[in-house]
Amino acid sequence: MKRLLIIVVIITSTEGHSQSDTLLINNKKIPCTLVEITVDAVKYTLPGEDLPNTVYKNSVQKVIHKNGRVETFNESTSFKKVSSVDEFENVTLTAVEFEVKGLFKMGEVSAKAKGATSLSNQERVKERALRKMKIEAAMMGANIIYISHQRSVGGKGGILQTSNAETTLTGVAYSNQLQQYDEFVELVGSRKDFVTTAVNKMWSSDADVKRSVTNKTFKINNIINDNGIISIEGELSGVSNYNKFRVSNFTDGTFSIYYKDKSTAYNYEIKIY
Repeated sequence: MKRLLIIVVIITSTEGHSQSDTLLINNKKIPCTLVEITVDAVKYTLPGEDLPNTVYKNSVQKVIHKNGRVETFNESTSFKKVSSVDEFENVTLTAVEFEVKGLFKMGEVSAKAKGATSLSNQERVKERALRKMKIEAAMMGANIIYISHQRSVGGKGGILQTSNAETTLTGVAYSNQLQQYDEFVELVGSRKDFVTTAVNKMWSSDADVKRSVTNKTFKINNIINDNGIISIEGELSGVSNYNKFRVSNFTDGTFSIYYKDKSTAYNYEIKIY
């Protein structure tokens, strides 16, 4: 009789688990019960709780309903993955603040571009500034930029034009998916000493990012989970005024660190094996 009771309990428990819905957020599966899917958000309750939670569709990778149906949303699938500085064109630009609700804030970005002469086309100058913003966002591991302010002057054409075209942009960089801290710690293991293979560098006045080969030593002293952002307390040879770096991306064999010194952004690529 006791054996039969145990079997019944196991079957009931298994069936209950299979009947739950699942949210995939930042590569983490959250068993739950869906309450409502609205125009911009998903409402759900956690097992054993009645109080509903709300998450914006932007940050939901997919919903797996208890009947097995998988649902994705245009809000999240429209964002492209940015795995390196080379993929900066995948960075999404928006001037609508609501479109970044629920996303992970990575940092502030800004860019300024100026035409070489008074005959420079204003739209082309603006495109250069936008490109620079995308590059900096990719350097820090972001794939979305909310442009909070833009100012363009000069360069409107005509024989009386006296000022060069100039565009100044400011904004905030976001990501719809953070790097996984546990995976990075496991990947690095007990190793402390590494060597950089390349550096991407961009001054505020540069027209483009500059990439060069480098073999600086990099030592990891501590790996920190900074509210979902992976930071490293370490030592980079030749850099004495910074000892904290952000992990912008990592793969099975490499990782990249980012930091900004005044108006210059740096992204170093480091080989693990």
